[in-house]
Amino acid sequence: QVQLVESGGGLVQTGGSLRLACAASGSRLNYILMGWYRQAPGKQRELVATAHSGGEITYADSVKGRFTISRDVTGNRVYLQMDNLKPDDTGVYYCTADQRLYSPSGPYTSTTWGQGTQVTVSS
Repeated sequence: QVQLVESGGGLVQTGGSLRLACAASGSRLNYILMGWYRQAPGKQRELVATAHSGGEITYADSVKGRFTISRDVTGNRVYLQMDNLKPDDTGVYYCTADQRLYSPSGPYTSTTWGQGTQVTVSS
């Protein structure tokens, strides 16, 4: 069973930086997509950034130019470098990992979520 462990959250002032890390374990299968979502108080969970094993990277418009997602060479770890943080970036940040699995009915994507790490940006 896939497990995701996040680290790196904390409290930072506006304009500061944080680096989140997420380590996946429990499977020998490739993680085709790893990424980060966040959820602010009273709001829906939203995509922050994703990194495909093939190299494609996507960002939410609100974080473009400030956040950088990366994966290590093993493909089992994903990082989120967050610079020039703003109070609107406050929330719980969740790591995700997608795997391509196969059943008698055909292929499907299995998504695992981490427990989340709190990021608080003070004004």
